[in-house]
Amino acid sequence: MFDTARIATRLNFYDGLYRWVDNPPKLIPWLAESHTVSPDGLTWTFKLRPGVKFHDGTEFTAEDVVYSMERMLALKRGAATLFTPVLAPGATKAIDKNTVSFTLNEPSAIFGATVADILVVNAKLVKKNEKDGDWGQAWLTRNVAGTGSYKLKRYDPAVGFIGERYKEHFAGWGPKAFEEIEFRTVLETNTRVLGLIKGDYQGTDGYMAPDQVERLRQAPGVQILEAESMRVFTLAMHNDRAPLNDINFRKALSYAFDYDGFIKDVLKGSVVRNPTIIPNNMWGAPHDAQGYSFDLDKAREYLAKVKEPLRPITIGTLAGFSETEQAASLLQNAARKIGIEIKIETAPWPVVSTRMQDHDKMYDLVPYWKSTYYADPNNWLGELFGSRYMGSRNVSYYKNPEVDKRIERSLVSTDQAERQRLNEEAAKLVLEDAAGIFVYNTKWFGPYSTKVEGIRFSPIGSGQDMRWAFFK
Repeated sequence: MFDTARIATRLNFYDGLYRWVDNPPKLIPWLAESHTVSPDGLTWTFKLRPGVKFHDGTEFTAEDVVYSMERMLALKRGAATLFTPVLAPGATKAIDKNTVSFTLNEPSAIFGATVADILVVNAKLVKKNEKDGDWGQAWLTRNVAGTGSYKLKRYDPAVGFIGERYKEHFAGWGPKAFEEIEFRTVLETNTRVLGLIKGDYQGTDGYMAPDQVERLRQAPGVQILEAESMRVFTLAMHNDRAPLNDINFRKALSYAFDYDGFIKDVLKGSVVRNPTIIPNNMWGAPHDAQGYSFDLDKAREYLAKVKEPLRPITIGTLAGFSETEQAASLLQNAARKIGIEIKIETAPWPVVSTRMQDHDKMYDLVPYWKSTYYADPNNWLGELFGSRYMGSRNVSYYKNPEVDKRIERSLVSTDQAERQRLNEEAAKLVLEDAAGIFVYNTKWFGPYSTKVEGIRFSPIGSGQDMRWAFFK
């Protein structure tokens, strides 16, 4: 439950110790009121908000935080990849009813930024529904055990979910808050757009093709909210499979992508060129980095240096996300001109993401967006290209000791200037290695009914935290 497609579930049914809000993203106290860090940077102690209740009326305590973290680490799913490098099982302790501590293996510069992803479950309720040591995993696929702003009313994996307002939520409510929210899975963009225009939906995906955004701008009863995001579009490459394990082949592909054509013609200039993996508007992005340009002569030059026999390569695109197919087709057409054959396979995101996390099943390339889970360069650079995230976030199977050295130092440094320098250097090394094709940073164009107000956009969550929204 840690991909962007499921963020509405996390934000509306569960709470973390802190919560990301607004743009630029900032952390506010949530289930925790405050925290302190020991002088050695290893022990983080959180004072919890008293009087919070789970949806079934059970009182929230430090023991629930302990269980939630132990469960996450044991299952190795969800946000576990953020914590397993620095937090061992048993290192989370309930000091008293309203105090919990985390003792890290090593100082972590990003731990504070990730505590919003410690989504707390009702330990007593989940334990009652454990089966064969699964930590309640099977039961939680169709049930909710949180303190979140909304309670689960109905869930259908093929359709979506309905939540009803949890009136006793600790954060309180405005006078016009939604009594009920429904998120539906609608794969076809045209269906989503028509549904919003007809009034069947009150909002839809904020990341859609420019022609659909313009179509909605002209529709009566529809408003478009705009915000700068931190959602980087990249083509992940399998760096550990021939011929992509040859830097010359990767550079050939990097020069064969028509960045300007894609941004200006296909996307109508609605996004901004982003030459590295770190968003331009995030500290740590190297603003002097010269990205690759569309140059078929240079592509041929590098391709001529490849010693391994060429073979057809496969791009996996995301069903329902036309931009991924358009990007793949653009590269396919250009690559054909220099002698590289590309096949395109389309599948739903759950299928593609599962394959990406398997070294042998990962496609040769996958165009996709790296969204913001926490506002730190490690969210992009470290997770996608650091060895410690190999096979979980690092789906490119890329490894460079010089990059690792900088990422690892940045993860423990408390010197912001040093962290900035380290991330800039590492991002440039990844760019020089052509470890992926880095295309753009996007803007969020949130289409909503003109009757809706209070959408609180943050790059972390993309405005799907519905507790702030209301009807006029």
